[in-house]
This record gives sequence, C-alpha cells and structure tokens, in this order.
Amino acid sequence: MSAPAAFSDIAKATNDLLNKDFYHGAAANLEVKSKAPNGVTFTVKGKSAHEGPIAGQLEAKYVDAPTGKGPFHKKPPDPGAHKSRLMPLMFGCGIPIARRAWTTANALDTKLELDNNIAKGLKAEILTQYQPAKQSKGAKLNLYFKQPNLNARAFFDLLNGPSANFDAVLGHEGFLVGAEGGYDVNKAAITKYSAAVGYSVAQYSAAITASNNLSLFSASYYHRVNAQVEAGAKASWDSTSGNAVGLEVASKYRLDPSSFAKAKINDRGIAALAYNVLLRPGVTLGLGASFDTQNLNQAAHKVGASFTFEA
Repeated sequence: MSAPAAFSDIAKATNDLLNKDFYHGAAANLEVKSKAPNGVTFTVKGKSAHEGPIAGQLEAKYVDAPTGKGPFHKKPPDPGAHKSRLMPLMFGCGIPIARRAWTTANALDTKLELDNNIAKGLKAEILTQYQPAKQSKGAKLNLYFKQPNLNARAFFDLLNGPSANFDAVLGHEGFLVGAEGGYDVNKAAITKYSAAVGYSVAQYSAAITASNNLSLFSASYYHRVNAQVEAGAKASWDSTSGNAVGLEVASKYRLDPSSFAKAKINDRGIAALAYNVLLRPGVTLGLGASFDTQNLNQAAHKVGASFTFEA
C-alpha cells in the first residue's frame, strides 16, 4: 500500500487540470535539455514575460554511478524516482547527484538530500541559497516521512525567524484527512493553520480544503471520463471578503498519442485555450491564449508559446 498524498497534493488532480499546460502566462518559454556521453545533463531555460525582463537559467547535473560501497548503500534506485528540481546538489540512497545552477536573478542554490538513509520512509533535505549582490543567505531543513497510511512533512527555515511549518495526511481506502500548521519560534506563536478532507481513486477525486486560518474554503472535483477526456471544477469562497463564490471549470482532450488540447473558464469570464504537440521525438510545442469574454474589444487578451528540446 502506497502512502497517501501530501497535504498540498490532496486536490492535485484538479489543480493540475486547471493550471498546468496553459501557456498564455508568458509570451515565450524555451527549454533545452542535452546529455553528454559522460552522463552530465545540461538544461537551459529562458522565459519572456508579457511585462518585465527576460529570465533564464543554466543548470548542469551529474549523477555518479553507484559503487556498491558505503554504510548506507543498498541498491541503485529507479532512475525515474528522482524528479528534476531547480536545486543544485542532491544525494539519494547513497548515490550522489550534483547540480550547479545560476539564474538571471543571480542566485545560487544548493541542496543535499538523504532518502531512506536515516530511517525507512524518511527523507531529509538541507537547502541553502546565496545571492552575492545582496549578500543574502538562506538555509532550510525539510523532512518527509511516508508510511502506508501516513504522509507527514516538516519545513524549517533556519535563518528567517526561525520558523517551522508542519503538515500531515492520514489515508485509508481512498479517504484522506489532513492538517497544516505554522510556528514562529521568536514570536512563540502559531502563524497559520489549515485543514482538508478528500477522496481519491484512479477515475475521480474530490476534496474540500479550509486554508488561511480556516477563512478560505474551496471544493474541487476531478473526473477521468475515459482515456481521452478529463474534466474538473473548483469553487472557492473567502469568508473575509464577502459572499461571492469563485468558480472555475476545465477540460482536457487527448487528440492522439502525441497531442492534447485544454480549455478552461472562470466566473469572471476569463477563458483560456491550450494545445500541446510532440512534433518529433525530443521536440514539444505548446501554444496558449486567454481571452476576457466580457471585454473582447479591449486589449486584455494574452497569447504565449513554449518550446522544449530534449536530446
């Protein structure tokens, strides 16, 4: 039996359907990935926003081959188990993974990860950040603990505050219940608290969350109709701002094995469309646009494109 979803992922299926793969948020996105014969992977990312400067990042990643030695080494992990993140240094299951990334924001991040080394089901991360121009430093410790019916996490900001955030989810036969809290050490005070309940199976899921100190409520629903069609909706109500309820619905249709289209609309009349296609192995194109359906004659619309090259 696998562990339940993390607290932030209780409504993940709906949130992904509503937010992922819509390309109008930036005028253009470019991502190029390549792998050298010695195993070094290079990733170059660039983003041109509708307003503001162009942002970019260059990252190099090296995965050392397992030696079979060392007190924590057990066996090589599944290569797909390590998901790419924008953090430069990682160690998992005794196999070191080194990354170096420097962005146009002039920030250098490092990360050290130990997965299932300290205890079974426990992953520890140490993250640091350094911005030379601002002489700004940061250090964080993250802990993740997974068991068949439990998913618990703790995030410690060691220099800012210091502060801590905790969350935990209990799961049983698809039913989920979770809670989240934050604590400021210097103030000796609880800074936030949230709660959520949900139900998730392969074909559909539903969740109700109460965040922002139980003041912002949302209900979400996701349904995989068949292999081609997905649909979802989310309703939100902020008890501190009035009686209005926000609503957003979205759908995804897989046209063929290499392409899909998405559409969504909210209660304010903002509609978005997206199209994703695998042009050839390693080359993916994404196109998107959003429209203010209540003000079609005004310049409130956005279009964007995304290119991903992988070799």
